[in-house]
Amino acid sequence: MRNKKKKTVKYTDETMGKIEVVSDFLPSPDQLGFKEETVKVTIALSKSSVDYFKKQAQV
Repeated sequence: MRNKKKKTVKYTDETMGKIEVVSDFLPSPDQLGFKEETVKVTIALSKSSVDYFKKQAQV
């Protein structure tokens, strides 16, 4: 891992000049992503099937 140094911020006591307030232009969180309806499913698998899927997950 590289040794990363944080950049230090130097604050000054200067005026910022003219400041303009902008309206909120970002969409709401509801509009950012598509929400799909989820369905909960319960299944019964044999031990050999579970062992197979566990083995495949490790590959």
